[in-house]
Amino acid sequence: MATASSTRRRPPRVESAASKSTTSSPPSPDEPEDTTSRVISPLDILRVILTLIFASCLLSYYLTSGTSLLFKYNPWFLNPSQLSLWWTGPLALTPEQLALYNGSDPAKPIYLAINGTIFDVSAGKHTYGPGGSYEVFAGRDATRAFVTGCFLEDRTGDLRGAEMIYIPIEDDPEEEISSSARKLRAEKERREAKKKVQDEVRRWEQFYKKHKKYFEVGKLVGVPEYTGEPPKLCEPAEKGRPKRKNMNSKKEKKKHAPGKPVQ
Repeated sequence: MATASSTRRRPPRVESAASKSTTSSPPSPDEPEDTTSRVISPLDILRVILTLIFASCLLSYYLTSGTSLLFKYNPWFLNPSQLSLWWTGPLALTPEQLALYNGSDPAKPIYLAINGTIFDVSAGKHTYGPGGSYEVFAGRDATRAFVTGCFLEDRTGDLRGAEMIYIPIEDDPEEEISSSARKLRAEKERREAKKKVQDEVRRWEQFYKKHKKYFEVGKLVGVPEYTGEPPKLCEPAEKGRPKRKNMNSKKEKKKHAPGKPVQ
């Protein structure tokens, strides 16, 4: 049996200098830090962004002669009324409720309605507010007036009979036309006149929808059905109707006008 003194022992493992050099070790507290590398912090990024925004505002102020800091860009979220509408959702007002937004109360916005759509026109308070040139439209649906141009007489949404503004006055008794042809012509002209009315209404509706300062806020509800006799065409609109005699005269002149020479 081998004794303890005769047992061979392995010598301790000695690492080479090359392996020691490749082994990473934490820096000693006495070693100086490497100040040549720079790490960009979130605070640095924020400083750059704020500097760019400030420079952009100054440039906008200079280029617009002091009228705007955002290159005349008016985002909807900076408008308190539009921001409130986005939060609460579209409005649904009856004609009686809409009448409260006619500009008489400075604490309330100014609304008007066209074709059942309500628009906020508070940005034009000097025009739609009390004493303004279009104050008759505030707080109501006066779609008919947009078609006829009679602001005082046609402050209503009733469009019945408004197509008469485009239908010619029959003032040519010498016109040679049969009764059946006259009837067919009248039906065609009425259809075309009603289409012109709807086109005019849509044109004004799009005007307010695409306006930079006015915006849609909701719909008009609870509007009673228009019954009884339709409104008569207001006097200025009646006088502006086309006359059959003039139309026939133009057709006659066009008929006998010399054509282009044949080449």
